[in-house]
Amino acid sequence: MENQDVTEKRLTLPQVKSMLEAIGEENLDQFQRRTLDYVNKFSKLDVKAAEKLSGKLMKDFGLEEAEAVQVVNCMPETVDELRVFLASGRKIIETAKLEAIIALLDDSRVVK
Repeated sequence: MENQDVTEKRLTLPQVKSMLEAIGEENLDQFQRRTLDYVNKFSKLDVKAAEKLSGKLMKDFGLEEAEAVQVVNCMPETVDELRVFLASGRKIIETAKLEAIIALLDDSRVVK
């Protein structure tokens, strides 16, 4: 067995959905079908909006990739909910910045 370079990439739920749909539901195993069902239920954005939003959270607000992905996956609606995802303790983010993040998330929400 050859050594292979393995890389890890954090994905938003819409990115996972897109990848699984590209494979085709008929080609998915049981675990992949369950995953597709989950992401269909819980994805809150389309893939392009999710990628754009996570990039903006990292670039404009200094979030780490893992934080940005979790925020996009869960789309918190209040500053208190947002703090849960940013509570790693590495730095304190001022309330005004948190409110700006919530405003950005609000602008990105899909109206149902």
